[in-house]
Amino acid sequence: MANNNLDALAPQELWANFSALNAVPRASKKEERVIAFMLDFGEKLGLEVSKDHVGNVIIKKAASAGMEDRKTIVLQSHLDMVHQKNNDTVFDFDTQGIDMFVDGDWVKAKGTTLGADNGIGVATIMTILASKDIQHPAIEALFTIDEETGMTGAMGLQGGILTGDILLNLDTEEDDEIDIGCAGGIDVTATKSYKEEASLSGAVAFEIKVQGLNGGHSGIEIHKGLGNANKIMNRLLYKSYEEFGLQIATLNGGSLRNAIPRESVATVIVSSEHEDHFASDLAPLIKSIQDEFKTVDADLTITIDKLTTVPAHVISSLDQQLLVNAVYAAQNGVYRVSADFEDLVETSNNIAKVTVGNGKMNIQCLTRSSVESSKIDLAQSLQATFELAGFDVEFSGSYPGWTPNANSEILEVLKRIYVEQHNEEPKVVACHAGLECGILGTNYPEMDMISFGPTILGAHSPAERVSISSVQKYWAFVKQILKEIPNK
Repeated sequence: MANNNLDALAPQELWANFSALNAVPRASKKEERVIAFMLDFGEKLGLEVSKDHVGNVIIKKAASAGMEDRKTIVLQSHLDMVHQKNNDTVFDFDTQGIDMFVDGDWVKAKGTTLGADNGIGVATIMTILASKDIQHPAIEALFTIDEETGMTGAMGLQGGILTGDILLNLDTEEDDEIDIGCAGGIDVTATKSYKEEASLSGAVAFEIKVQGLNGGHSGIEIHKGLGNANKIMNRLLYKSYEEFGLQIATLNGGSLRNAIPRESVATVIVSSEHEDHFASDLAPLIKSIQDEFKTVDADLTITIDKLTTVPAHVISSLDQQLLVNAVYAAQNGVYRVSADFEDLVETSNNIAKVTVGNGKMNIQCLTRSSVESSKIDLAQSLQATFELAGFDVEFSGSYPGWTPNANSEILEVLKRIYVEQHNEEPKVVACHAGLECGILGTNYPEMDMISFGPTILGAHSPAERVSISSVQKYWAFVKQILKEIPNK
């Protein structure tokens, strides 16, 4: 049963800070308000507060009594969140705070992303900074910007600002895992101008919609076989071109590079001779696609509706054929599994966004890999695919992965504490997501880094939710880690 009362949840201070944070709009590259919020938070506590030249916020707090001889730690999370909503949800991310509710063991949002990624980490650090009774060494709290769409905050952080010996990144999403490595990434963007043709005389227009997919995090959830709306739509367009000579007027699928696309909408035309049986003839293919994804995307719907107005222009047949063939051929999903780490996706690609209209085509991908050479290999494979179809291809936003440190001192501390608290070993893993540790390590190579967090499911989608009991488990873990930071 759902209710809206987060105030009753434990730990109360952490949930209160999360609620206060979620009242502030904080989209990537629009973090001005949340930066001001965080600066004000630190200043009201009387702590040392600063903002660097790119907008990262640093708040420093002295060690609690008796902890002065311990190593200084950096507590790090990112301020921005992915803004996604369901098609039928009326919500303005620029002006509204996230509308949250409790559903059993889960905190969720009403029709939008929740922002637990990475708001729970931010709220954790806020709670520690504000506490008067939590034992801890000297703390440098680092709140980075723009993690979700380029990691420009981490990239812009200069050496010498931080003095900490250990960095605790609070940005992973399985509470029984300790992360010691992550994938790097690169944006691959294919663009092309196309020739518009006048629509056929006597043509009829239809709108094809792919909806109801779960979507999700294009790194952490890429191995789950979730449906990609752009790939599914492309199958329909490919089949319809072969069978009916369909032509595309407009196409809009997906929204963010780091989210598996949930929806795609196409406006198309066919000859009037196909008007009565166009939708019915596609029904077997639609049923086959739904059957393929029934286990992971049970709510997938594909609808075909006749439009009253026929668009004046469509893509030329040649340009359309090249587009559809390119999207069909381009790698989507897992490309290579690691030979060195069990069950780790090494390299993948997400065909995140496909748009067509007004004489322009645009395909946006995010390629990830924990091996730099494999990342470039897949990016170049995509480049070759799109260039064969006449697209111009640009690489941008490249960031490095985080190489695991098997000799990490803080890793041994976390493993021991986890066993003591739960009587079982944690999973020590490298993840297929873009954590900031690899980037931060370029300017702070001697810093011992580790990443962990509570259980969050459905990140980067409106299905995002965080486990209440997991947050409680994680909070006890954090507090004990702070007590047991090694001596200098």
